[in-house]
Amino acid sequence: MNEPDTKEYRPVLIPRRGEIIAWFLTLLVVVVCVVLILTGQSTPLLLWMLACILLASALLISLSNWVDRHTVIRIHPDSVEFHNGLRNVRLYWEQIRTIQVQPGDIGKRVQVYGENAHFAYRTLGEVHLRGKVQGRMGFPQGEDILRHLVAFSGLQKSEASGEGYTYARQ
Repeated sequence: MNEPDTKEYRPVLIPRRGEIIAWFLTLLVVVVCVVLILTGQSTPLLLWMLACILLASALLISLSNWVDRHTVIRIHPDSVEFHNGLRNVRLYWEQIRTIQVQPGDIGKRVQVYGENAHFAYRTLGEVHLRGKVQGRMGFPQGEDILRHLVAFSGLQKSEASGEGYTYARQ
């Protein structure tokens, strides 16, 4: 249950179509390998390697989707929490030392560093093809999250590194 002054943010969920396709292709290649074995034919090493690559890809896509579905950032009056199913971080405002922001092709990457922990997230980014949005990723309110983090932690913009910039304590 959220506290009354707590704001909760979740990322855009990527459609699971790619994951389904990866698992289908993996299954298809494994079935071909099994059929070749059962019919007494030799199974080329390249086919087994393809099956392993497809399996690894399907597992990584599934893990990524699972992490996205469990990711949440909560802004409390006294702290920020980041949870993603694999990582749980709570930083009180005075513990945040720096925030680094790196622009990218698909949203900005924001890295929040505390005394003993850190977390990262992406602001909303869109993939365009032929002038149409084909996909979205990151936090739709990512810029709002960044503004809250900077304001509540009392950090100031300190330096630019390439295209990125850093907020730190003065």
